[in-house]
Parts: sequence; structure tokens; C-alpha cells
Amino acid sequence: MSDAKFITFEGGEGGGKSTQVKLLARSLENAGLNAVLTREPGGAPEAEEIRNLLVSGAVERWQPMSEVFLHYAARIEHVTRTVKPALAQGNWVISDRFADSTMAYQGYGHNLNRDDLKRLYRLALGDFRPGLTLILDLPVEAGLARAGQRGDSEDRYERMGNGFHQRLRDGFLEIAKADPARCRIIDASDSIDGVHEQIISQVNCRFGLSLS
Repeated sequence: MSDAKFITFEGGEGGGKSTQVKLLARSLENAGLNAVLTREPGGAPEAEEIRNLLVSGAVERWQPMSEVFLHYAARIEHVTRTVKPALAQGNWVISDRFADSTMAYQGYGHNLNRDDLKRLYRLALGDFRPGLTLILDLPVEAGLARAGQRGDSEDRYERMGNGFHQRLRDGFLEIAKADPARCRIIDASDSIDGVHEQIISQVNCRFGLSLS
């Protein structure tokens, strides 16, 4: 079951997801539609506690499968406490990352068994899925350069090697190719306004809206 009003943003480091999430929410609200912004890992108090474990510290802090279970523990809390209640109230929900990130980062980046990750998704979330996923794509070097300019402390994944990040990018592109009904690739190398225009075009097309 996909919920049409649940939109997720995905992609590698430095793609500008956080900025574009806010711009899309503003466009929805300008059209008189309520939008709830959230993120992963996190999005609920319990999930935010787990986020702190995942995004900081040494690169080798966790085994890849440990990361998967931590992400899904946070995701279950996020969906149960934030996403589904907001959707039940008729809101649009826009999330900066969701389950595709686990598949890309751990399944492709860390080379874990992707069939196992699909089974874990079904166990944790059943048939719940986004109505639209926007994958912000740009070359690895450009993304890491942008991410490095942020200077925040949540840089554990950014510090993983270029090979990891190339596998990550390739993974997101494969995810999009395998599920074209849900996923749209956005050229994140464009300007902020240009990326926003691409996103608005895709959202309008998918949902029959007239956002600007």
C-alpha cells in the first residue's frame, strides 16, 4: 500500500535534500495544503536518540548489519509515531530520507545481501511505502565537496571512502530503475531554483497538482 501523500527525498551526500524538502513544503502550503516535514534517521523523539548513534563517531563504529537494525528500529518509531498519524489527519508528509537510504547505504555501499534487506522491510513495515520518491543525483566528488562545506558534526558517512559513495550513487540509480512508478531522478547539479523546478514538475505530474 502506497500513501500518495507521503513523499520521500533520497540521494547521496551533498545533494541538497534538506533545502529542497523545505522548498517543496512551502509550495504545498502556498497552495493551501498542510505539509509535515520529517527526517530519517529520526523524525520522532525515540528515533532521534538512535540518530545520534548512527551519524557521529568513528567510521568503523558499527558493523554494517548493526547499522541496518538501528535504522529499522528508528524507522518503526518514526512511521508509527509521526508519519502514519500525520497522514491519517490528511496532511502531506515529506521525509528527508526513508528506507531507500538503508538499501543504498548498507545494501550497496556496504555490500550487504539486498534480499535480506527487502525481507526486513516487509517484516518492519509490511506494504507501507511512499507515494513518490525523489532521488537527488549528482557526481560523487561534487556531492562530497558540497557536504564538506557544511561543517557539521553529523559527518560519519561523509568520511567513508569514495568507493563507498560511488556504490551508494549506483545503488540509488538502480533502485530508481527497478521502481519507475515510484521513483524520479532529479539532477541535483542544477541550481537550487532549477532543482526545485524539477521537483515541482514531478510532483505536479504525479499527483495532478498545480504547484509553483
